[in-house]
Amino acid sequence: MAAVTVVITSCNQGPLIREAVESALSQTVHPERIIIVDDGSDEQTSVDVLSAILDDCRHGVLDAGGVAVDLIGQVNAGPSAARNCGIAAAETPFVVVLDGDDRLMPTFIERTLPLLTADDSMVASSGWLRTFGVLDSVVQPTGGDAGAFVSHNCCSATCMIRRSAWERCGGYDESMRSGFEDWDFFLSLLESGWAAKAEDDIDGIGDAGGIDDTDGVEDAGSAGGAVDIGGTKDAGNIEAVGDAGNTKNPKEGTAHIGIVPEPLIEYRTAPASLNVTSMTKRLDLMRFLIVKHRDLYAAHIADAILGVEAISMSRLTMWESLMRGDATASQAFMTHPTYGDGGMAAAVRLRS
Repeated sequence: MAAVTVVITSCNQGPLIREAVESALSQTVHPERIIIVDDGSDEQTSVDVLSAILDDCRHGVLDAGGVAVDLIGQVNAGPSAARNCGIAAAETPFVVVLDGDDRLMPTFIERTLPLLTADDSMVASSGWLRTFGVLDSVVQPTGGDAGAFVSHNCCSATCMIRRSAWERCGGYDESMRSGFEDWDFFLSLLESGWAAKAEDDIDGIGDAGGIDDTDGVEDAGSAGGAVDIGGTKDAGNIEAVGDAGNTKNPKEGTAHIGIVPEPLIEYRTAPASLNVTSMTKRLDLMRFLIVKHRDLYAAHIADAILGVEAISMSRLTMWESLMRGDATASQAFMTHPTYGDGGMAAAVRLRS
């Protein structure tokens, strides 16, 4: 049994939450505790399933193997608040965050925990995703340091985090209920580690505030608007830019997120999932992240621009191949959709 708590969040997910709990109980390395946070379920079927899970654990119908299984209920406040509630209740140094409609593969804890115990500068770890439902694929997020994450999200929402890092960065932003709260959280994790090492020579803009809906971001939807994130010194000197694309292998001691290069998460895909629907607000949400994490973006402006450009070049290459009648690149994309840049959402829409 490892010093790990699994926090599973759920809201009106019916029998799916039982699959998530069973996947946590089926780990080759057992956690100490599983905390289910019910985020205000009001459908009777979901309420009954949650009650049955606890009863079955008590009476041995579900073999808990000595793992404590607890339920915390709260008024509906969104996934960020539910995750924070569960993590706050955890007493272990490491916490796995799992959405109630997804599943852990049996070796998730076995494979991700050693990354964190071996490297104090790693703030979270995860693996690849095997998707099911609408899309059958293997999605391969890369992880990395802040330079990797400023252009797109590089880690699944299902991950193992270092609880002390969660506490240091302030946790998930509970005002974010339109999506991208996991990306924001990873930026906060990396930012808190980066700030501890970097010289703070950039003027801050204070608290960017929360976001309940994208309407709350001033000029967020204005295509002509711009967020001033500061200049770069010696912008004309290519030496000053450095290897901006080399963000998957962070320097020793730099806060980073690790990824085990194998499928460790079973991720449910559906056209109505937040991962897909949030794409309509992607630009607004990205603008919010840039404002909120201004210092981080100013310090990694080359990484942000070149990261987005690399995504654009990849898409253009695939489009050019299709225009020539070669579907090889697009078929490869559907087998391994990109993560954190709208790729997986696009693949789900194409399969729907």
